[in-house]
Amino acid sequence: MTEWLFDPAIWASLVALTAMEIVLGIDNVIFISIIVARLQEPQRERIRKIGLGLALLFRVIMLFAITWIIGLTAPVFTFLEQEVSWRDIILIAGGLFLIAKATREIHGSIEESGESGPKQTVSGGFWSFILQIAIIDLVFSVDSIITAIGMAELIEVMIAAVVISMIVMYLASGPVSDFIERHPTTRMLALSFLFLIGAALVADGLEFHIPRGYIYFAMGFAAIVETMNVWAQRRRMRKGTQAK
Repeated sequence: MTEWLFDPAIWASLVALTAMEIVLGIDNVIFISIIVARLQEPQRERIRKIGLGLALLFRVIMLFAITWIIGLTAPVFTFLEQEVSWRDIILIAGGLFLIAKATREIHGSIEESGESGPKQTVSGGFWSFILQIAIIDLVFSVDSIITAIGMAELIEVMIAAVVISMIVMYLASGPVSDFIERHPTTRMLALSFLFLIGAALVADGLEFHIPRGYIYFAMGFAAIVETMNVWAQRRRMRKGTQAK
């Protein structure tokens, strides 16, 4: 029963699937970081924990509903000679939500004219934050679990990969959120990433697949450029302070 524990092929699939789940989870981390950025610290940590907890819960539930997940890829109806499945509908709806959310946040950032403003509390809009995160968690979970089904055969391996990736996401979410808060320009970059991811989800739902490697390469390159800008800015500020 436990022979798979000593099978190198199983461990290789676990490592590969965990790495893939972590990469796919970057989208989740960015979205949650943007959502909690305007909140005060206690509420921010609470929302972050609940959001990532929901992401883990959705993924585990879906893993135990593999038959249902596979059924999501079956055509439901045909529109303009193109077969449409529930997965397509979920991806399109989630992508449009991300595009709308990113556009709204970008507009808000521009209208603020650089003023950070006071941090919000979640007393009145707690469930609004949770609902937004839950919607995106569900969308990303469908994509993540379909990928897991294609890369591994044992459900134990899938669950282990998902749990490990969620732990990494939780550890990364705090530093990512803090970095975005300290450097306002990275917030605009992160929102641009969300817009790009939303467009990719809509394209996937319309059966126009954009290789994720291209998207993540573009995001990585932009992140490196932004990091260099942050370092250059710090050096200029340090030299200015020393000159005084």
